[in-house]
Amino acid sequence: MDSSSVSKDPHIRPNWAKRSFDVLFAITTLLLSSPLFLLGSLLAKVQSTGPVFYKAKRVGKDGTIFEMYKFRTMVVDADQIGIGLTTHKDSRVTWIGRILRFTKLDELPNLINVVKGEMSLIGPRPEAPKYVKYYTETQRRVLLVKPGITGPSQIANRNEEEKLAAQTDPEHYYITQLMPKKLELDLHYVATQGFISDIGWLIKTFWVVIFPPN
Repeated sequence: MDSSSVSKDPHIRPNWAKRSFDVLFAITTLLLSSPLFLLGSLLAKVQSTGPVFYKAKRVGKDGTIFEMYKFRTMVVDADQIGIGLTTHKDSRVTWIGRILRFTKLDELPNLINVVKGEMSLIGPRPEAPKYVKYYTETQRRVLLVKPGITGPSQIANRNEEEKLAAQTDPEHYYITQLMPKKLELDLHYVATQGFISDIGWLIKTFWVVIFPPN
């Protein structure tokens, strides 16, 4: 998949205020959270043999493929062991990995992708190429903007792993049921996005992380 597979929308133009805020916030957060970044690196390294970072292939703006950085939370070569989705109490996740995932510390390296310009703080959920191939032409409009670390669909589906674990065929459920619902939220975001609303989604994200709903 490449940029030629996604039609450009002349009404969606570069938002320099959003980009400037993304870079400023990402760099500041990386500097202030450097002790947490070091802790996450150490935990990812001692959990099992393997690299500190997990580089997940994701589809970005205009259909370009990029590597999304996360602290590794699974055993090495987890992608070859099971499906491309993670379910609740997935046996591939290490016990340290569960701590990283529960605290969302595993996603801190996403800020590197923001600095590189591959992601935004707020935007549609970045999806793996194997699932993007199921998008309809309308759903592919989410690829007109940069994917985000957080956003409407990420907040609404914070318990995604539990939803998948309850299914006999998690991947089929994800493709036919859960992913379309997430894309509905992301499409609405693309159509209504704004700087002020992005700040609102950022505040909501901090709220659900600090005070997770039951």
